[in-house]
Amino acid sequence: MLAGPLPGIYDPTGPGKLLFAFFAAMAETERENIRESTLEGLDTAARKGKHGGRPPVITDDMLHTVLRRRAGGESVEQFQPDLIIPTGKRKGQNPSVASIYRALAEHAKHEAYPEAIAQAHDDFAALTGSEVPEPRTEAKALTTR
Repeated sequence: MLAGPLPGIYDPTGPGKLLFAFFAAMAETERENIRESTLEGLDTAARKGKHGGRPPVITDDMLHTVLRRRAGGESVEQFQPDLIIPTGKRKGQNPSVASIYRALAEHAKHEAYPEAIAQAHDDFAALTGSEVPEPRTEAKALTTR
């Protein structure tokens, strides 16, 4: 160790190739263990009804306000400063104009193809053999804690 780096550490074809192969195999085993633990944790969380991801920037109440004000003739840029993000990392800030437009596009897609969404839910229920889990409302989430 005091003489410098071991031969074969940087050159897998050198005289230390056995040591290099050992460390490579150990690293691969560690990566595989981390992957399995992560997948097991995600599976356990999904069975409990918990799904990862960020909280929505545009809530249903905000979307209702956006739709009402758009129907009143206001532009997104006019009412964007009045909207406030209720949860998450950007709590208390205004959503971006792009987020508002994304929420409007998503709402329009849901409104345009309600039968496709119902069919997707039925297909999912048939695959899993159970009901499609509904999103938990805030009141329901508070009662289950």
